[in-house]
Amino acid sequence: MLYHYIASDKTGKVVEADIEANDLTSALQYLSGRELRPVSVKPVQERATSRRKIFGRINVTDKVFLTKYLALMLRVGTDLLSAINILIVDFDKPAVRNFLLEVRDNLTRGQPFYKAFENHVEVFGRTFVSLVKAAEASGNLQRTFEELSESLVREAELKSRIKAALIYPLVLLCVAVAIISFLVVFALPRIAKVFVDTGIKPPIFSRIVFGIGLFLGDHILIIGAAVAIFIFTALYLYFGTRIGKSLVERVLTHTPLVREIYKELAIQRLASTMSSLMKAGLPIIETINVAADTVGLQEFEFSLKRIANEGLAKGLTIGEAFRRETIYPKVVTNLIAISEKAGHLEDVLMTLSDFYAANVDATVKSLVSLLEPALLLTMGALVGTIALSIIIPIYQLTTQF
Repeated sequence: MLYHYIASDKTGKVVEADIEANDLTSALQYLSGRELRPVSVKPVQERATSRRKIFGRINVTDKVFLTKYLALMLRVGTDLLSAINILIVDFDKPAVRNFLLEVRDNLTRGQPFYKAFENHVEVFGRTFVSLVKAAEASGNLQRTFEELSESLVREAELKSRIKAALIYPLVLLCVAVAIISFLVVFALPRIAKVFVDTGIKPPIFSRIVFGIGLFLGDHILIIGAAVAIFIFTALYLYFGTRIGKSLVERVLTHTPLVREIYKELAIQRLASTMSSLMKAGLPIIETINVAADTVGLQEFEFSLKRIANEGLAKGLTIGEAFRRETIYPKVVTNLIAISEKAGHLEDVLMTLSDFYAANVDATVKSLVSLLEPALLLTMGALVGTIALSIIIPIYQLTTQF
């Protein structure tokens, strides 16, 4: 039976946790054996599962702090259960606190530490779970949490740099869409109506633009609803179906510059994941299968599955299996083959990860440097077209008097 206790130790510090015991007497004996003075010992109704509902969202920052704190506490000699109890007190965010309570529940029941992470693999990812599982089995939790923390920081920095580079083009695009929408939907139909009502026949160029404006103004609700449905459907197909995601990826991976960013990001994730998992001691086939689920590009995912299950499983070396796949750059496959023979594959993979992270950053900046003038020119051309369609008939009208 599960009991929840609150007790104080010899120094007067209050501790709180759950324990498994046959009855209340056994629970009290357990506390006495650990020199704990009970304040409250109450039976807890057994749950059908130890998995708790995580309210809210655990983000990258939460995971960085969680791994850093756990690594620090384990380094100074704190046992795992005590470290979790300390973190439960320190963390105020409900999602993290509920997760830590689940970890404590699992530990007091004698379940493995990694089980709570495995219950929320959609939050932490397969790589994170596999690293914790391997570290728990090998007794290297402290070092693994330190490496996980550094890896998460690098990942967050890369995402932050990409987002920062894309902010200005996105703001510019939103402003352009807002201005042009206002001119086409509200201003242009009113001006066009003036010419129609007065019986003045503007030039054909202006009539085309006025016709577009009048059509959009008369059907704005239908067009707006159609656009919203299209966006919702596209998002659902991408995030909710494998076919939709595959289709979007196919389009993006055939778009110049964007294709390079996608591939470089996939190689960066592959190299980083493989390096971390190999350092943790996971078997190479399992390592590559886990990496296949994290690269984020289906073309690479299928390739890695073939490498693991059709190459390595049949006795090929890592270098030979990678060289059979043509989608990887030659420099990557050659470095993998050479470093495998030299015996320092993990270090070379981490170097590759850093190299491609810097490369992605540079490629995104190049893309943004092309997008900014292209957006400005497009917006200028559209606004200029609308302005000319209004100015020309007005000018013709004034010259008649």
